[in-house]
Amino acid sequence: MLYLAAGGGGAGGLTPILMIALLFAVMYFMMIRPQQKRRREAEQMQSALGPGDEVVTIGGLYGTVTEVDDDIVMLEVAPGVQTRYARPAIARVTTRAERPEATEPVAEEADAVKE
Repeated sequence: MLYLAAGGGGAGGLTPILMIALLFAVMYFMMIRPQQKRRREAEQMQSALGPGDEVVTIGGLYGTVTEVDDDIVMLEVAPGVQTRYARPAIARVTTRAERPEATEPVAEEADAVKE
């Protein structure tokens, strides 16, 4: 009798596997995917930094970007006071600096091409 009660349902063994798969799918779409999207957006923002941008660091320090290297960003936090930060330490850009469009050649380059 115990043998019949233990092995009675063939579909009963499939239900726990489906529940675990459903749990992993929900975790992926609710936690992992949005986190990857935020990370990609932060990397794009940090790679687009340029001189003149006003930024906030992860520590809450406001400053203006004066120089950008591969991994280092120089910020002016007060007139004449510059500090050095790692690029990932920039949390957000508050104001973007105006940058000229690169579509038109510079006048000197255009003159050199004509000659």
